[in-house]
Amino acid sequence: MDLAGKVAVVTGGAGGLGAAVCRRFAKDGARVAVVDLDQARCDEVAAEVGGIAIAADVGVESEVQAIVTEVERQLGPIDLFHSNAGGGGGKSLFDSDAEWQASWQVNVMASVYAARAVIPSMVERGEGYLVGTASGAALTCEPGSMAYSITKHAMLDLYELLAIEYHGQGIKVSCFCPFGMLTPMLLRGATNVDELTPSVQIGLRGAVTPEFAADAVGDGIRDERFLILSHPEALTYFGRKASDYDRWLNGMRRAYGTAHTTSEV
Repeated sequence: MDLAGKVAVVTGGAGGLGAAVCRRFAKDGARVAVVDLDQARCDEVAAEVGGIAIAADVGVESEVQAIVTEVERQLGPIDLFHSNAGGGGGKSLFDSDAEWQASWQVNVMASVYAARAVIPSMVERGEGYLVGTASGAALTCEPGSMAYSITKHAMLDLYELLAIEYHGQGIKVSCFCPFGMLTPMLLRGATNVDELTPSVQIGLRGAVTPEFAADAVGDGIRDERFLILSHPEALTYFGRKASDYDRWLNGMRRAYGTAHTTSEV
């Protein structure tokens, strides 16, 4: 897909990967709508990329519908909607239902709401592009971030289904599954080196900049690839998981320090 002259929406666009994606899309010639919770930060990125800024909670369907209405009013029909906003609440099995539900809303339902809002007009025009930022955790898993990992698996499956069910109607779909990125989400967990969780330690190994990751997204959309990666080795890990699940589980137990000493020697 050539983004020149296209209208692109990026949620979670006020910082980290989202802001970097906005810059890359603008560089490729798109007219960008920057969406995030914080209006002031949206305004800053929008001013930088020559786009528009919309403050909204993408976990609420009415607000996603309002985003689409406003973008169409100011910029015209949406060619590409990138559901990039995400959250990591519900780290353990016993965290509150509210934390689990918050992860579900932003990591899964926000993409459902976006698809519901834009697919009808895209199908009518015979073209459109949906992109989601899932996680490398969707290809493997992320112990210590249980709700995040589970909902990112669900998000990947959603985009697989969209790619299958709407391909014949002109809709292109990509899902970005990055490993560690030097974004606020990862770096907040790395502020105290003495208390780094295994997930943060592993995420920091080979972590890439948001700009590097945004270029991977831009290149993947240009080539119309479904699975976009920041770390090509993700396919190796995915292949190992599929080829021998028990061996992969043992390796993950060792990596995250959960191996049982009497059975994993």
